[in-house]
Amino acid sequence: MSEAFQGQKLRTIRKQRGLTMQQLADAAGVSTGQISQIERGQVIPTLVLFWKLCKVLDVPLHYFFEDDSAEDEQIVVRRNQRKQIHFPNSNVVYHSLLPHNRGEIDFLLIEIQPGEMHEKEQQVSHGGEECGIVQKGQLTVLLGERKHVLEAGDSIYFQSSIPHRFINEGTETSVSIWAMTQPKKSG
Repeated sequence: MSEAFQGQKLRTIRKQRGLTMQQLADAAGVSTGQISQIERGQVIPTLVLFWKLCKVLDVPLHYFFEDDSAEDEQIVVRRNQRKQIHFPNSNVVYHSLLPHNRGEIDFLLIEIQPGEMHEKEQQVSHGGEECGIVQKGQLTVLLGERKHVLEAGDSIYFQSSIPHRFINEGTETSVSIWAMTQPKKSG
């Protein structure tokens, strides 16, 4: 099932954090008009902007896609019931592997078509840690200035605060599984 970005949640969390549209826009490096359009569901943010919004608002990736009416008792996700997250102008598909996202970890299967980057313009950074394993194909992970080429069966771990991006330089779809923790709360 494909999930839509829930723009009204951006407005809700922005207000809960006591931020104006202008403050959020300034922190994310975009216009207030763009924030307004996202909140009203008129546009979906790019993947890079999405990560920036999560970082500024201190919310996990899954926050904007989770179904508030999801059953808390559900513990199994069937292959055909995974939530799929698509971003505009991207050949990357995120599959949520969690039945609900109430915890402090994201667990994702990421598919990247050959030649497509998960972050086209720039690397992203955020709090927490990430580890992933390539199931199929090849995945290049750029960590700062370092390049790591992973083949099926290879895994990687890094602090999410290191600027990073994923690229599929291979000839077949790259399929990898990722666990990402949220930053530890202080105090």
